[in-house]
Amino acid sequence: MFVFKRDGRRERVAFDKITSRIMKLCYGLDMNYVDPAEVAQKVITGVYQGVTTVELDNLAAETAAYLTVRIVVHTPPRSRKYSFNYLNQTKHPDYAILAARIAISNLHKETKKQFSSVAEELYTYINPKTGKHSPMISKETYDAIQKNAERLNSAIIYDRDFNYNYFGFKTLERSYLLRNNNRVAERPQHMLMRVAVGIHGEDVDAAIETYELMSEKYFTHASPTLFNAGTPHPQLSSCFLLTMKDDSIEGIYETLKTCAMISKTAGGIGLNVHKIRSLGSYIAGTNGYSNGIVPMLRVYNNTARYVDQGGNKRPGAFAIYLEPWHADVFDFLDLRKNTGKEETRARDLFYALWIPDLFMERVESNGDWSLFCPAEAPGLEDVWGEKFVELYESYERKGLARKVVKAQKLWYAILEAQTETGVPYMLYKDACNRKSNQQNLGTIKCSNLCTEIVEYSSPEEVAVCNLASLSLPSFVGRNEQGERIYDFEKLRQVTKVVTRNLNKIIDINYYPVPEARRSNMRHRPIGLGVQGLADAFIKMRFPFESAEAKQLNRDIAETMYFAALEASCELAKEEGHYETYVGSPVSKGILQPDMWGVETSDRWDWAGLRAKIAQHGVRNSLLVAPMPTASTSQILGNNECFEPYTSNIYTRRVLAGEFQIVNPHLLKDLTELGLWDDGMKNRIVAEGGSVQRIGVIPEELKRIYKTVWEISQKVVIDMAADRGAFVGESSSLYCSFG
Repeated sequence: MFVFKRDGRRERVAFDKITSRIMKLCYGLDMNYVDPAEVAQKVITGVYQGVTTVELDNLAAETAAYLTVRIVVHTPPRSRKYSFNYLNQTKHPDYAILAARIAISNLHKETKKQFSSVAEELYTYINPKTGKHSPMISKETYDAIQKNAERLNSAIIYDRDFNYNYFGFKTLERSYLLRNNNRVAERPQHMLMRVAVGIHGEDVDAAIETYELMSEKYFTHASPTLFNAGTPHPQLSSCFLLTMKDDSIEGIYETLKTCAMISKTAGGIGLNVHKIRSLGSYIAGTNGYSNGIVPMLRVYNNTARYVDQGGNKRPGAFAIYLEPWHADVFDFLDLRKNTGKEETRARDLFYALWIPDLFMERVESNGDWSLFCPAEAPGLEDVWGEKFVELYESYERKGLARKVVKAQKLWYAILEAQTETGVPYMLYKDACNRKSNQQNLGTIKCSNLCTEIVEYSSPEEVAVCNLASLSLPSFVGRNEQGERIYDFEKLRQVTKVVTRNLNKIIDINYYPVPEARRSNMRHRPIGLGVQGLADAFIKMRFPFESAEAKQLNRDIAETMYFAALEASCELAKEEGHYETYVGSPVSKGILQPDMWGVETSDRWDWAGLRAKIAQHGVRNSLLVAPMPTASTSQILGNNECFEPYTSNIYTRRVLAGEFQIVNPHLLKDLTELGLWDDGMKNRIVAEGGSVQRIGVIPEELKRIYKTVWEISQKVVIDMAADRGAFVGESSSLYCSFG
């Protein structure tokens, strides 16, 4: 039996060569548990005549991943010529490291080493179908790389590729690394340097600084930035917020086109439809009556399905916002439900309510709630606070309501929809406007897909936000006495670098529509977030519900806000404050903690910073917006954003089957205590991912490894509130109820 080598040569299958290759990648692993020969034996069972060495490496990586811990194996697709025939064999967590090393080593053998050579390959790409030059990186990026090739090539440390876990690497390989003729051309380190050069161009010092911090996993830019930085269309922004241009055919379809253009370039969309007239409203232009928002939203639904985010990298994602006084609100709540007529459903959109305080007051008192058509009761979407109350109640007195219901009836309809579908999301209009540094621009009318972005939008402006998240466990270290510490000074330094990066992205970004450029250039908002808060707590040995965790959470938030303000003020000194700065709360000396009535700590020199801001202003209207980090936290191997772990064991599905993954910190602790084996894995599975009723596990570990279902959601909400005083936009907060 023979195999095909990477250079096309044919060679007889040699079992010892397979074993030797695997053995070389086992350095530093616990060889009492890891058996390269066993992996090789299982690989040999998948060998067929003419198999390539690339396929053998892929099989070896998947085999090692299975030997970490798994429960079920699927029959692979017919296109696969090898299969697995074993299950429920728990081995050791070091097999996960081996799996990643095999997969990454395979990629290294398949790609060029020098960054400048990879850039050359990507820039000179010829599309085989058209025969035309179709560069995958921009000329500006290519020129910057070639001009500074020696420094950039020597700065890259390829061994850091091996710091990704198997699933983090496979996520990069599937969606983030650039391809040439459907073959992955980049290594992870190449991608990071491409992103750094894409942002900083010929500012090589800044590019290398950014590369170093991303490579060492201190932070990551958001997915669109990783996808598109350095490419001919560098659309690096994550979030776009739109207001319907007009309540007319022209306005509706112009807005639809704008949504399509944004989704095409990997942007997530938040769209408010408050001004669209309700079902049965008179249309003067046709002497007819409106069909309401439901048929319109079905058109948007199909656009979201058709126009994905950048060519099958992520599905198109639109979040539709509506205020609860709109007469179509009950139909709106049903749009994602699994039952009902198909023509009244739009299940591929996400839905959110933009709730004024008055509604919650009426719910609390079980008062009446009036539903209006915006064409008959205009302007409600344009005001907030007392002005909203005055206008709303004036329309009630005039008898303009289409329908009057008990507020609690609508409230329970909202809860029913959330229970069945997970939506609508809930955001509070008055709080979002009252605590925003953009309140001088006008009424903010919606958030984004993930509810962390709160920015002003209008028919003339599409709000935009560029995102990045800091990897919080990376700042856990030890002092000279060996005690665990959190490095706040390093957090401050990295936050300032990321702030400058995001500010620079505003200027180099490709904007899919001119309204987005106009908004971003005028207001210059950015969104700093976090990932791995739960991991940081675990590394510090703080239970999620502890006073120590509560304090660390607040200290991290305060440090990030201070550092971002500090960097933005320094940028304003160099480049000037943002265009619409005058009249904003910060221009009046009002910072985010002031809007919450919260005192800052004495960790940082707030008085000195306030004085500098009074003199120079700030470059960015908004700074902090903790986002979900669903994809990038998987790449870095962290738990999502600021959430607790949902389970200590879970299943991850891939084409080959289902891998059962254990919380890596718990796995390490149990292994060190000699408690990890097949029986322990099965017990955790039987307990639904909980360790609370497993007697042999020490009480300290039980406290540290509580899941979200075992943590009071009041603690989760209180932590969000503690962070809120240092968050300029909002947070993507989930509450879990078992």
